[in-house]
Formats: sequence, C-alpha cells, structure tokens
Amino acid sequence: MVLTKKNSFKFKQFEVAQDNTAMKVNSDGVLLGAWARTQDASSILDIGAGTGVIALMCAQKNNDARIVGIEIDKDSCVQAAANFEKSPWAANLSLVSDPIQKYGKESGVKFDHIISNPPFFSGGTLSENQPKNIVRHTVKLSHGDLLLAIRRLLSPEGRVSIILPVIEGLRFIEIVERYRFYITRRTLMRPRAGKPAERILFEFTQVEVENCDKNEIIMYEDGRKEYTAEYKAMTGDFYL
Repeated sequence: MVLTKKNSFKFKQFEVAQDNTAMKVNSDGVLLGAWARTQDASSILDIGAGTGVIALMCAQKNNDARIVGIEIDKDSCVQAAANFEKSPWAANLSLVSDPIQKYGKESGVKFDHIISNPPFFSGGTLSENQPKNIVRHTVKLSHGDLLLAIRRLLSPEGRVSIILPVIEGLRFIEIVERYRFYITRRTLMRPRAGKPAERILFEFTQVEVENCDKNEIIMYEDGRKEYTAEYKAMTGDFYL
C-alpha cells in the first residue's frame, strides 16, 4: 500500500524524495524498517534499497552502523544516494548499483544484518513499466539467488529480515529452511481484526534455534482508518 505524496515523504528525522523512482514509499517498507532488530548491528545491508527509506530507518535506529544499500535501478539509485546525502547519517550510508548476485560473489564483505523487501511475483502478466517489473517481479532476482547471495554476505551470527505477501512468504520460508537457515521470528500483519493476514515478516539466521517467536500485528482499528495502538507503538519513532 502506497502511503505517500507524489514527490516526497517526510518522517520525523528525515525526508525521502521519490519523484524519480519506480516504487514509492509504502507501508511494507515502513513496517519492515520498524520491525527489524537492527539496533545492535555494526553493519547492515539493504537489498533493493529503492528510495532508501529502509536504510534510513535503520540509520535512525542505529546511527553507529555502517549501512549499505544495493539497488540496480539507476534512477532509484541516484535518488536514494541523494536522500542519504541529505540525511543526518550521510557519513554512515552508501549505495551500490551492482546486482546482488555479483555483489555477493565479489565484494568479500560480511554484514551483521541483511534486510530486504524483495520482489515477489513469479508469474502473471508483466507491466509495461520495466523498472516496476524489476522491483515487483522475480525477473531479475529469484528467491534462490537472493538466498545464495545472503549466505555469502551474512556474518556467522548475523540476522536477515524480510517482508512478503503471506503466500509468497510461506513459500520463501520453505526455501529458507532448505538452505539450512533457521527462522527466529515471524509476524503476520492483518489490516483489521478478523481479516486475512496480508503480509508476513520473518527473521532468520544461520545459528540453530529451538523456538520461533510468532505473533501478529493489526494495522487499523475496526471500521476506521486510524492505526491501532500497537502499530503506532512500532512505527511512532518515524511517522510525523
């Protein structure tokens, strides 16, 4: 769900220009940025940075971390770089324009936390908007390729945070487990109480764990367009 004005979106501590990007600031990215436990990471990688909003949220939560955004759409990469430069954490933020498959093979770096709002459509009709196809469809980045890159780039005790639509997310979790990662957290997002869940957020690691922390969050109050108290508590450090 897109949240924004056309040209920019203002948060409490930073602003995101988005007039030249395929995908605007949306609730998926904001929810993931608020939900992910990036506070203690010394290095963070945002795969598919888009406008840079998730990386900027991570920087606000952890202004000592080194944060790299990777984005293959040229226009989005230029705009994210400008958003980084205007932020209070410009010194800690950088952009890479290589495909993640190449970066995973060649960079030789490791990250304590990897975060991504990845492409999720694997079939159906493609849009005439090619940049939007790249963002939303797995035409340039399959989930298998994403996990191979994550395996190369994640530090031994690092964490990965992902958001996806529920069906695609459950399928992704099956692949995650086949790659011998372990799910540590899983949150379902329902738009309203009693409605089907629309998104799943999950965290995984290479370190074997006994239990997965499972919960739910509801975004809106019944019959109203007002956010619930739990959603406000999660995102309140960011929204105006």
